[in-house]
Amino acid sequence: MMARAHESLRVLAASLAAALVLSGPALAACADTPPEQRLQNTFPTDIGRSLDQIREDGWIEVALYEDFAPWSWEQDGKIQGIDVDIARLIADDLGVELRPRLVQASETLDADLLNYVYRGAVVGGHVSNLFMHAPYDVEYACRFDQVVFTGIYAEEHLAIAYSAKAYPEKPPVPAVFRYDPVAVENDSISDFYLTGLSQGATNDKIHRLPNIQAAMEALAAGEVMAVMAPRSQIDPLLTEGIEVHEPPFVGLAKSKWPLAIALSFQHRPLGYEVDDIIDAAIADGRIPAIFEAHKVTFHPPER
Repeated sequence: MMARAHESLRVLAASLAAALVLSGPALAACADTPPEQRLQNTFPTDIGRSLDQIREDGWIEVALYEDFAPWSWEQDGKIQGIDVDIARLIADDLGVELRPRLVQASETLDADLLNYVYRGAVVGGHVSNLFMHAPYDVEYACRFDQVVFTGIYAEEHLAIAYSAKAYPEKPPVPAVFRYDPVAVENDSISDFYLTGLSQGATNDKIHRLPNIQAAMEALAAGEVMAVMAPRSQIDPLLTEGIEVHEPPFVGLAKSKWPLAIALSFQHRPLGYEVDDIIDAAIADGRIPAIFEAHKVTFHPPER
């Protein structure tokens, strides 16, 4: 399972990196995206199910990344995680049954949207009604005529977990990893950032491990002094003597990004309904409570 989990996380990190480098001024939304740069390679066709059909059928299918703790994974036959609980909340408020669909991460987020939102995989594929955990960026979203991003439900933040004994006076910042050993997930955003921070000068101090769990175990064992990773994946693995903070990440375009829900543009009424549900669930505390139950810090998104 851990090998599959690493692959999903690695590919998702690459997808996030691809999305985040496209950031631009909000006021220029879509103005600089000519039609030939938009990524749809298929003509619009009737696809998916409308809000009315979902209610008539009594169920909604939601695509979620597999082996992606604490967001979505299967254990002992039970599909669980933060994204699963939020998907169930949406289904409950719509008055329908949730049918979760665990999916593999593709090589890019572009491919995930094509496979699960607006066309379906070429061989045996189909689109789901909703797709969770889509990193949202205005300029990136402008490239998709057939995808709507809605229901922004949280922010993901990069963070550093560290040994309180190793840093008794103040928490470490990325610059200290020129000298101090730090663990990262191999081929992750953290790996790319620290490798490029000093043009490779930190390479001998970077311990590249298969996944964040292994990185946190190395930290607990004293093999490294810190771990850089998304905060949501650090929080559930904190142990005694390990602290976490979110320092400035100098030179990184974005160290935090909103998480949204993607769906076919043909079903905007469903998107409006989902957005209202998410808005209400943040305001009344249901979504923050889901994060608390999974021992993950909730970062409210800008909506």
